[in-house]
Amino acid sequence: MDVAISAVASEFVSRFISFLVNKYSYSSHVRLEEKVERLKNLLMRVHMVVEEADGRYIMNSRMMMQLQLLSEAMYQGYHVVDTFSYQSLQDKGISEVCNSSVLPSAIPLKRTRTIACTRKDKVANLELDGALESMQSVVDNMMEFVVLLGGCDRMVRRPYDSYLYYENIMFGRHVERQTLLNFLLQQNQPGDEPAVLPIIGGRTVGKKTLVAHVCRDERVRSRFSSVLHLSGENLLKILEHESTILGEMLVVVEFATNVDDNDWRTFHSFVKRLATGSKVIIISKLQRSARFGSVKPIFLNNLSYEEFSYLFKTLAFGSANPKEHPLLVPIAQEYAKVLHMEESLLIVNTFANVLRNNLNVRFWLCLFNKSRRMIERNLSIYGVDLKIHMEQGYPLHLTDYASNPLRAIPYSTTVPRKKELPKVTLGELLQDPSVRPKGEFNLVTWESMIPPYNSSSYFVPDWVQDTPEGTPVSGRKRRGLHV
Repeated sequence: MDVAISAVASEFVSRFISFLVNKYSYSSHVRLEEKVERLKNLLMRVHMVVEEADGRYIMNSRMMMQLQLLSEAMYQGYHVVDTFSYQSLQDKGISEVCNSSVLPSAIPLKRTRTIACTRKDKVANLELDGALESMQSVVDNMMEFVVLLGGCDRMVRRPYDSYLYYENIMFGRHVERQTLLNFLLQQNQPGDEPAVLPIIGGRTVGKKTLVAHVCRDERVRSRFSSVLHLSGENLLKILEHESTILGEMLVVVEFATNVDDNDWRTFHSFVKRLATGSKVIIISKLQRSARFGSVKPIFLNNLSYEEFSYLFKTLAFGSANPKEHPLLVPIAQEYAKVLHMEESLLIVNTFANVLRNNLNVRFWLCLFNKSRRMIERNLSIYGVDLKIHMEQGYPLHLTDYASNPLRAIPYSTTVPRKKELPKVTLGELLQDPSVRPKGEFNLVTWESMIPPYNSSSYFVPDWVQDTPEGTPVSGRKRRGLHV
């Protein structure tokens, strides 16, 4: 009898504890969802202000600092919401995200990652509390910014500035755009030398895109009679056209290598003779180029992971709702991490377009695995990250995307461009490897959707006659590279 009573009591206690745990878990989850809704409401208010600020001319430097804080908090907030939304989908019974027979082998689901299937409510609660506190602080201090923003002039919008996707417009760089606009629209005092603004940033961070975007502004277009583009190699060719240069000029100079100080002094002395109000913009990845500036340089860094992830997922899903494709969300997050680590901002559109055209889990996983193997292959051949060896001018091994060995060689002085060859875009190759032509062809890895419509092409030799892997492009002895 005592044994039976003990068993019944034990069962009762066990069920009571289970009831309390379930009740606590449910109430805790409800509180988390309430916090997420609060965060979404705050995000909507902040995003509305950031979008409005993008359509105004902001001349106040402190307002631009506030805009920077708003945009950073906005992307961090979206990242937290995405993390919780994915976890919430799992909690509602979409266990195949964790139990899928294909997902674990392709993407390691660790506790510390945003796609973790076992993240505790306590951890999510702490993240939400931090995001809410940060976002609430931003909103509380936003009133003065909104009031002052109402006094800023509106920009004239063009039709393609309201496209749904970010592939046809410039994404982010809110403060940098305003800074460049202010520089170009500020009136020079009579007798002042033309102001020189250096824009410094690494490869593929969007320096030329930023300049091209701002130069489309109506006020900028009406301010300057013409825009002259020069490179460091032909810097002094401007001297040959002195008689044809009339009115206020905007001179955009790109320095791919270091420029001799004497050449710069000769160029600058000529620029001084231009009409009052002329401006000079220097585009360079070299920090030393900042010494030529007469105003504080604009330094362009890589997008933060939160900002990059927001961009990539927005492009990859397009008009589709990520909640309707929960198995694709962790793949998109991991893909964003891989591309962000390689600082592949230029090709984000290419991969996102391919993914958006085929919202299939196996296709996304297949392409993700190919990309990861491609990066590992190039790392094993050259011993350095993909970004570094591309800057060094070595071939890009894309065999993982093709049915046969594929070695893409960048065009250079030793590899002259062959325009007569067939052309295939990287996006076409990713979607269907069979589109590869027989023999040699040009591979277009990316094409800009906005002026100046830049593109990047590689020469792909016939794979049957291709040279052994690891051979440098120029035939020179490879320099020692450090990992």
